[in-house]
Amino acid sequence: MKANKAEKWLSDRIDRHGPVSKLTLFGFPTVLLSGTEANRFLFSSDSTVMTLQQPQSFRKIFGTRNLLEMSGEEHRRMRAVFMRFLKPEMLKEYVGVMDGEVRRHLEMNWRGKETVTVFPLIKTLTFDIMCTLFFGLAQCPRKTQMLRDFSHIMDGIWSIPLDLPFTSFRRSVKASARIRRSLLDIIQAKRSALESGLASLSSHGDLITCFLRMGGGVGPEALTEEEVLDNSLIAMAAAHETTSIVLTFLIRCLAIDAGVYEAVLQEQEEIAQIKCPGEALTWEDLNKMDYTWRAAKETMRMIPPVFGNVRRAVKDIEYNGYVIPKGWQIFWAASPTHMDERIFPDPTRFDPSHFDDKSNVVPPYSFVGFGAGPRVCPGNEFARLEILTAIHHLVTQYKLEISGTDTTYTRDLLPYPSKGLVVRLKPKNA
Repeated sequence: MKANKAEKWLSDRIDRHGPVSKLTLFGFPTVLLSGTEANRFLFSSDSTVMTLQQPQSFRKIFGTRNLLEMSGEEHRRMRAVFMRFLKPEMLKEYVGVMDGEVRRHLEMNWRGKETVTVFPLIKTLTFDIMCTLFFGLAQCPRKTQMLRDFSHIMDGIWSIPLDLPFTSFRRSVKASARIRRSLLDIIQAKRSALESGLASLSSHGDLITCFLRMGGGVGPEALTEEEVLDNSLIAMAAAHETTSIVLTFLIRCLAIDAGVYEAVLQEQEEIAQIKCPGEALTWEDLNKMDYTWRAAKETMRMIPPVFGNVRRAVKDIEYNGYVIPKGWQIFWAASPTHMDERIFPDPTRFDPSHFDDKSNVVPPYSFVGFGAGPRVCPGNEFARLEILTAIHHLVTQYKLEISGTDTTYTRDLLPYPSKGLVVRLKPKNA
């Protein structure tokens, strides 16, 4: 995985054994399924057929009462809470907040610099946006420690779960405990505000307030404290880590490919020209950024933030003439369809027109950057708004160039630029 040979290994295996094959993964019997129809089957099947299978280390760190561990009615109930926070009328309000956070971040961390290391800065930006909108922590000194702790968490989620000193798993567990204590303080403060009438149960708030308002805060529909904590952590992983990866690799593309950069810049300058100085972007502005979003999707196609995942058969399953025994793992990956030349012509070339519906219609369940079907990521639109807002302000202020020759990346569960992606900045007003 770290040598970036996983896609090649997967492609070779599919060439040898076909789209359905048996292997051993993490010590368990596993079936590999690949292709558009396999994706449709995996993302459309409900919890009576298969469930998500997270490794023990993941469960120890993120808990067992989060959305990824739930199935059936519990999963529908928890997903509905997330969707209340992520419904369109709420997302429209978030754009202005994102715009302000991006402007502040660029002013503090990019302005006046000749070079910057992109990845850690983008992680800070997405973490700040997340803390503001999810937890109501616009300006809070504890955010720096929380960001450091969250980095430790991500280092250990697929590690061997040995709770020994100096292991990444031990560091992750301890970091998870520290973040949980910080979140518990936030939860208690927001619960007190609701109980005292300082905040309304019916009014919109941040994500934690949405959790606490579930079922009016009381009764069988209300979320337990464990559920609020576990789902807050999962939301952090989804909103912070994966979005920062997509943004970083999209910036990498803009710094390497002058043609894509110029096309993105033209689109963004057309929007900037109709805005007053200092005027924030709106939902309507972001919906005009078609080419920029195609470039973002092409980034996810070529370097998917999530390589693949594992599910578990709840019962014997018939698929395409094969029987998958109950209890077996089912492994899927994004690259078999993302790099299929029948779906995406010349798949090794970065080309945003792959997602231009006028020239190349992508079949359903072929692009799975955000999942697909009933299992599509509930935060996909939130991520779109965040990515487009950041790119708008970045390209309208700076011309980007790679500093040095190392544009390689490694994958340790998630892809990371080997040197953090160092770029030279050329201010537009210079």
